[in-house]
Amino acid sequence: MTSSTKNVAFIGLGVMGFPMAGHLANAGYNVTVYNRTSSKSALWLESYTGKSATTPALAAQDADLVLICVGNDDDLRQVTSGENGVLKTMKSGTTLVDHTTASADVARELYSLCESQQIGFIDAPVSGGEAGAINGQLTIMCGGNSDIYSAVEPIMAAYARFSKLLGAVGSGQIAKMMNQICIAGVVQGLAEALQFGQNAGIDCESVIEVISKGAAGSWQMENRHKTMLDDHYEHGFAVDWMRKDLAIALDEAKKNGSTLPLTALVDQFYADVQKMGGNRWDTSSLLKRLA
Repeated sequence: MTSSTKNVAFIGLGVMGFPMAGHLANAGYNVTVYNRTSSKSALWLESYTGKSATTPALAAQDADLVLICVGNDDDLRQVTSGENGVLKTMKSGTTLVDHTTASADVARELYSLCESQQIGFIDAPVSGGEAGAINGQLTIMCGGNSDIYSAVEPIMAAYARFSKLLGAVGSGQIAKMMNQICIAGVVQGLAEALQFGQNAGIDCESVIEVISKGAAGSWQMENRHKTMLDDHYEHGFAVDWMRKDLAIALDEAKKNGSTLPLTALVDQFYADVQKMGGNRWDTSSLLKRLA
């Protein structure tokens, strides 16, 4: 793959992939999309210029670069090494970039498969949520070869405000696990603080105005405290997705000897939210279980 890359395939048009692929089309790339539910591809074509394919393999057959953003390890294997996966048609010298939040193990597995076909590979999970994808302001954590990364970074810039190569293949996924571990703890702390303030009868909005300017400040506090106080959770990153991500982190911790007691506890709190019917509520819904 070279800087003259024009043909791009994007596999997976979920809440993240849909706008990400759109940014590539708007940036002038020839984009071919694939989504398991074909109606989503049709909807994408109503908003952007490009083509759709009926299988991942067909989407990738003429692509210089293939980007993937699907649900989990199993989905990823299906669209890459499956019967109609992209690796069936990708050519030597092309590159595969995986934006799925998945395990480090599957990233290394895909790297090995790509290497055997002389295809470049970068694991590149993203952070920033649906709003970040829509606004082209995602942060991308990458693992892989520096030359491959240098070639794809300008292309990913169509939907990212910042990306960084963090080490060998799998490093991007490890970084995303660290990201989710941090978020889980921060959201739980914010939920407890808001409940504490409500029970004390203080004006929580005024308190947040003050403490957000100090050491307690965070993205979650700035962007979620109002909706939490309003008991509004129909937005953002879903509890189901967070539990999937935390399960990956907890599994990796067992392999590398880490102890994640807070993460394990908050994961169980999210299980409580699921039992309340909050599978698709935003992760800030930890406050809901305290009510």
